[in-house]
Amino acid sequence: MDGRIILKAIFFLVLITCSMTNAVLDAHYYDHTCPQAERIIFEAVHNASINDAKVPARLLRMFFHDCFIRGCDASILLDSTKGNQAEKYGPPNISVRSFYVIEDAKTKLEKACPHTVSCADVVAIAARDVVTMSGGPYWDVLKGRKDGRISRANETIGLPAPTFNSTQLIKSFAQRGLGVKDLVALSGGHTLGFSHCSSFESRLFNFSTSHEIDPSMSRDFGETLKKKCPKHNKDRNAGQFLDSTSSTFDNDYFKRVTVGKGVFASDQALYGDFRTKWFVESFARDQSLFFREFVASMIKLGNVGVIENGEVRLKCNVAN
Repeated sequence: MDGRIILKAIFFLVLITCSMTNAVLDAHYYDHTCPQAERIIFEAVHNASINDAKVPARLLRMFFHDCFIRGCDASILLDSTKGNQAEKYGPPNISVRSFYVIEDAKTKLEKACPHTVSCADVVAIAARDVVTMSGGPYWDVLKGRKDGRISRANETIGLPAPTFNSTQLIKSFAQRGLGVKDLVALSGGHTLGFSHCSSFESRLFNFSTSHEIDPSMSRDFGETLKKKCPKHNKDRNAGQFLDSTSSTFDNDYFKRVTVGKGVFASDQALYGDFRTKWFVESFARDQSLFFREFVASMIKLGNVGVIENGEVRLKCNVAN
């Protein structure tokens, strides 16, 4: 069956699921009110990515971190106010970057279609665009999200950590209505990205009384990482790409996990649990399968916590 037909079938299946959860989302939401919306967003994302190769991974991560806290409501974009520290300043989000790309797209959208396109939809569309631009699948993004007014740094404790084991990961995703397959498919988003040493160095030194390096990690890979991230490392930019084709959206991440080269403990944990291992192996063997399941899970993630009583912000970093 043609890949585009399969992706459209997945899209309509998830669309039905979304309507069953009373979420008011529609792929054609802006067809009449702002038909140029997706073109404007794409141009902003594309231009930024040309100038900074880190933008695609950052925008994909931004979407995930936004949806995982209060749902996909662009709360991650809000600045702190007097007496409140915003989400973007929570410990897991300190390294989230490239907010300027979303602001640039929003500024252009306000000129073309004032007070129409939500910041939450800009983040969702941008996430799709960076995947497609990097060689991954295309899908129709469901739209019509509203922007939230609440953003609290202390709520970022709910984000899954790179140190999580498989049981913790499964529980964390289940709390958002996402299953084991969603967990593994969305973890494949690590095919784009880079991690600083602080997120995985605990696996490299004095891991346990019997192992210097995490035994689930390839010994050779561990030694390579130790050279990049030595003890008492003072280079704040030191780290490791999460797969060997870090600017290309593909299934290399899964291939590396199967040979002990997952960078995060949470990555490698997916291969050590029977509940997740067979998905890892399936995606490592079949990139088309991974793409299909990634699309389905991204659409599902995009429907998490959709609010109907929010607003369309004029500026993404400030509530109206």
